[in-house]
Amino acid sequence: MITSFYDHDELCAVGFRRVGQNVLISRKASIYSPEQIEVGDNVRIDDFCILSGRIVLGNNIHIAAYSALYGSDKGIFIDDFSNISSRVSIYSVNDDYSGHTLTNPTLPDEFKNVDNREVIIEKEVVIGSTSVVLPGAILREGSAFGAFSFIKDDSEPWSINVGIPARKIKDRSKDLIHLEEQYRQLF
Repeated sequence: MITSFYDHDELCAVGFRRVGQNVLISRKASIYSPEQIEVGDNVRIDDFCILSGRIVLGNNIHIAAYSALYGSDKGIFIDDFSNISSRVSIYSVNDDYSGHTLTNPTLPDEFKNVDNREVIIEKEVVIGSTSVVLPGAILREGSAFGAFSFIKDDSEPWSINVGIPARKIKDRSKDLIHLEEQYRQLF
């Protein structure tokens, strides 16, 4: 029976660097350079997502519809139990908009000034819908970001952040750590 998600054999045939168990990736997702992408266990990637470049996904991660991860060669690293809501864009590469250089990937590097740094999303991070993450950002363990957040700087662990640019508004509860421990005991 054909479903809207690839089965495990089909995922292996795509050519991912690694694919874990219980992985659901929509047939409607766009995947570029799968040989640079690692997917852990219990990962779900919904319709119309774009995955491009070096991407390493841990376990129990959800990437909701219409999200885009542009890993370039530096990479995007997402740790366990993190959630990327719909229409989130994560960039490990970004052009210089100052006007001092040209922009876009059709041009040789000597004509551009590209910011190319890894993005690290530690475990238990949640990013709200339509947020944007720029190169070099480190989203610390347990940090949460409200919808439409513009994330260009590192976050504090276990913080709730909102805005353009994103800023901490309060601490985030750590109660979910106990639920994570209970979940892990099931396996």
